[in-house]
Amino acid sequence: MLEYAKIILPKVSFSRELFQKELNKCINWVEKSQLQELYLWCLENFNKMYPNILAKEFANIAV
Repeated sequence: MLEYAKIILPKVSFSRELFQKELNKCINWVEKSQLQELYLWCLENFNKMYPNILAKEFANIAV
């Protein structure tokens, strides 16, 4: 599922709403052992674009 997230999130990053929706899905689908990697990858790739979305979506996740 992590590889799917790395493919789909860049494709939907043009839309704030779509990005947030897909990120939420990816967080729920990815294995717990991969959440840290997803979080770091998202920070690296989208923190300049959507810092508030990343903070909100990962806020309740223990990464």
